[in-house]
Amino acid sequence: MATVLDPSTVSPEFVTFWTERHLCTLVTLRPDGSPHVVPVGVTLDVEAGLARVICTRGTQKARNAERAGTAVVSQVDGRRWSTLEGVAVVRSDPDAVAEAVRRYAQRYRQPRVNPERVVIEVAVQRVLGPL
Repeated sequence: MATVLDPSTVSPEFVTFWTERHLCTLVTLRPDGSPHVVPVGVTLDVEAGLARVICTRGTQKARNAERAGTAVVSQVDGRRWSTLEGVAVVRSDPDAVAEAVRRYAQRYRQPRVNPERVVIEVAVQRVLGPL
């Protein structure tokens, strides 16, 4: 499915908001359908239409995203907020993980070395909040 994040239509404020350092939340679905909500760092690649979350292989969030194939990320700063919903895949290939780590380091800080690291990639299909 195509992304809704067309670089020619998103506002500079939207891009800036997803570049500033903010703690975010990730929502995935447990096997019983209830939401699993955790604080995470998220990076957004508008051109690729992907939100990325790095984590450790086998964590609840990774297992949920892999099984359910859907995820939601959100951030808030006072009256500013944005939520991104989409199809989630868990990638462990070194290139995908390295790209996610590079982007995380730009937005937050260099993460610790983690040989079990994977990346949850969310192909954004819906944006809530202003673009």
